[in-house]
Amino acid sequence: MSEPTHPLVPQPCTLVIFGGSGDLARRKLIPAVYNLLLDGILPPNYAILGNGRTPLSDADFRQTAREAIAKYSRQKISEKVWPDFERRLFFVAGSLQDPKAYKALRQRLEQIETDLKLPGNRIFYLAIPPTSIADAVEGLRSAGLVQPPSSEGPFSRVIVEKPIGRDLDSARKINEAVSRVFDESQIFRIDHYLGKETVQNLLVLRFANSIFEPIWNYKFIDHVQITVAEAEGVGTRATYYEEAGTLRDMVQNHMLQLLCLVAMEPPTDLGADSIRDEKVKVVRSLRRYAPQQVGTYVVRGQYTAGAVSGKPVVGYREEEKVNPNSETETYVALRMLVDNWRWSDVPIYVRVGKRLPKSATEISVHFKRAPMVLFNRDSTALDQNVLVIRIQPDEGISLRMMAKIPGTSLRIEPVKMDFHYGTSFGKASPEAYERLLLDAMSGDPTLFARRDEVEEAWAFIDPIEHAWSQKENAPPLSFYPAGSWGPEEADELLANDGRTWRRL
Repeated sequence: MSEPTHPLVPQPCTLVIFGGSGDLARRKLIPAVYNLLLDGILPPNYAILGNGRTPLSDADFRQTAREAIAKYSRQKISEKVWPDFERRLFFVAGSLQDPKAYKALRQRLEQIETDLKLPGNRIFYLAIPPTSIADAVEGLRSAGLVQPPSSEGPFSRVIVEKPIGRDLDSARKINEAVSRVFDESQIFRIDHYLGKETVQNLLVLRFANSIFEPIWNYKFIDHVQITVAEAEGVGTRATYYEEAGTLRDMVQNHMLQLLCLVAMEPPTDLGADSIRDEKVKVVRSLRRYAPQQVGTYVVRGQYTAGAVSGKPVVGYREEEKVNPNSETETYVALRMLVDNWRWSDVPIYVRVGKRLPKSATEISVHFKRAPMVLFNRDSTALDQNVLVIRIQPDEGISLRMMAKIPGTSLRIEPVKMDFHYGTSFGKASPEAYERLLLDAMSGDPTLFARRDEVEEAWAFIDPIEHAWSQKENAPPLSFYPAGSWGPEEADELLANDGRTWRRL
């Protein structure tokens, strides 16, 4: 197997996690760093400093980290490795609104760097609500914790967790607040979907295989479907979900990121800005909906009581901390068009929802049917060739094509060629946060969103939200029972074009 052209070289650094006692840190961030260590990828010298309002000692934080890794890590705890990992975990309590907390953070950080002989490289991970980001970056600046970008001195980088705002105006304010303290080259806006192995492989699939790129356009492709299905409900995120909803939580970032990788033009090279330039062009090319079109091309739904995997579940409005009259959507389906030469009049259908029959994420590219000239004497209807990129849970790629059934008569049936990452490469794919943290340590922003990309995405989403919020003539909220594939209106969205959703 060939070595990567540009191997990632993570630098010794301290990862400072704001929200270090929170759910994201426990479930994803600390296990991700631990897995990088076991895989031999982590830099030889590093530290993790958690920060949060919860008054934890270093010993408390280390015990919490061990429990989190035991529960959420893809690799088990190694008693041989654990002692050294544990001694690099620290915690300092403090409020994001308290200037004294940042002075205490600086003192603790400098002491850790001295004790572990770290060079002063720092990554600040903002696993905090969007409303607290401005306070956090200003506190870092005031305490002198941020170094300007330099090729010689120690680096300072900031990772901003989504959602970045709740609309274009708030996203701009957050971006401006961060940009007053950090240079754009130091800002890493994270979307964990871009860290998934199969998502990254989309570029390889398209541009490293000459059989696909020549037919990746309106002449050969009938339509594209992007599905993110979740079996679980809102769970403990009800308070956040009531504020955000599925359109803001999933479509504005994850879904549009997937769409960009499917639809983008070949970049001039594999540099971060070359790839991100092409993604921004896609978002700018999305056809905007007029207010009266939102109800026609966008479906919003909310789950009611039903059953998932045979277990009864309550409806969204009966979930804890949810308004019993809530209009928040838990499902969205859209018919989208990219107005450029490659995708002229090719619809891209997107759907995402909670309490669906299973959890799965996939992209399916449906090619136009072959002419029936040779087979019109038979009643056989030729199916479309479909290329499926499975992102989770069973990462892989499959291609459906037509084949003759063995026998004396000419009978045609679809068959599937299937590739699975796990069986083909003999090892599990790394978690998304592992790759993204590694990239941040290496200074590679390719898989992170740039400011203009985030703001262009909000410019597309805002008119939809505005149409939904109207007191009069707002498109209606549809309902679907938990355990179904969404509201009937979503099926009609495709049926109006003579198409159907692919069964997962």
